[in-house]
Amino acid sequence: MSGLITRRGLLTGISALGAGAALTACGAKTGGDTSKAAGAQADTSGDTVKVGLLNSLSGTMAISEVTVHNALLLAVKEINAAGGVLGKKLRPVSQDGASDWPTFAEKAQALITDSKVVATFGCWTSASRKAVKPVFERNRSLLFYPVQYEGLEQSPYIFYSGATTNQQIVPALDYLKKQGLTRLYLVGSDYVFPRTANRIIKTYAKANGMEVLGEDYAPLGSTEFATIVNKVKGAGADAVFNTLNGDSNVAFFKEYKSAGLTAKKLPVLSVSIAEEEVKSIGTQYLEGQLTAWNYYQTAPGAANEKFVAAYRAAYGKDKPTSDPMEAAYISVHLWKAMVEKAGSFDVEKVKAASDGIEFDAPEGKVTVDGATQHVHKTARIGRITASGLIEEVWNSGGPIKPDPYLKGYDWAADL
Repeated sequence: MSGLITRRGLLTGISALGAGAALTACGAKTGGDTSKAAGAQADTSGDTVKVGLLNSLSGTMAISEVTVHNALLLAVKEINAAGGVLGKKLRPVSQDGASDWPTFAEKAQALITDSKVVATFGCWTSASRKAVKPVFERNRSLLFYPVQYEGLEQSPYIFYSGATTNQQIVPALDYLKKQGLTRLYLVGSDYVFPRTANRIIKTYAKANGMEVLGEDYAPLGSTEFATIVNKVKGAGADAVFNTLNGDSNVAFFKEYKSAGLTAKKLPVLSVSIAEEEVKSIGTQYLEGQLTAWNYYQTAPGAANEKFVAAYRAAYGKDKPTSDPMEAAYISVHLWKAMVEKAGSFDVEKVKAASDGIEFDAPEGKVTVDGATQHVHKTARIGRITASGLIEEVWNSGGPIKPDPYLKGYDWAADL
């Protein structure tokens, strides 16, 4: 099976979104047999404990996920150098999700039952996360998910260290509105995250005096964007909101420039293009375009300087850092702090200890919200420079409390 999501898989994922939201909105535990002792499958008997790393090391999403995997390994290395967790060294066990959602579920189960990991870190696309969600819930094992996503989800066995909707998409829309860019065209990959994100964007637009002039999707891995770009060019939009993922962004931005579109003529705001993707796509196609994240390599502060230096020392002085890499990196450190506060690797005890856990992260101080198992994060808008780095042009002034169901927004009541 290829790395592209099938139409049937897309519909299943979207159905699962609604069902999952209904089941977990009030914190209900889902996922089958709950009689098994929490975390009983994990092996903590020796001098080492295994942690699972679940990323696409091949396929269309490898352009983004390989570096996330590297950042996870860096965090494990740092923790081991400092003595490990509760006196035990961490042994990473890597599995390749291969940009294929059933494979992610299969590999997640293998990490839990065969490798007997104490926790797993990984996934990128919402399709992969939704594929593994019932696996972690059924086995009562923890997943730490490091990438921004569409919100409208809360699982008792997932911690979300990337942004939820009110920490990325909503601030991005607020920024565009303040810039007078109120006529939008939506372009995304054809799976759960872009479709749900765009549903939220259209709801926001209706309530905030903005207009969505068009909406198009391409399969993950698609390299044909001539038709979509021509539609964008003729729509009369002020800006494009881009939720494409993976290497489709390469083809999209090359076609965008070929059509004579630039950041000055028609800016694109992307929520899945970070420094690593900029390098792969080419700055000649991206200079001046906007991104919405919570971290950039250019962030000031000693914690970020240390992180960037450590990553370059491990993987090459020309290797950039990015938001998903940083969110993955901090997720391992946050888990370590939870375990040490709990004094145990037991899943339920770790969860109970999570609320209020803080970490001096490269992006700035982050705090775990135990009620939602999301993280307080500062929203940032950046502009891509000719150097390939992203310079911050706006931030929220401080960490935003996670609100995955957008309960604090009247316009989102029907979502």
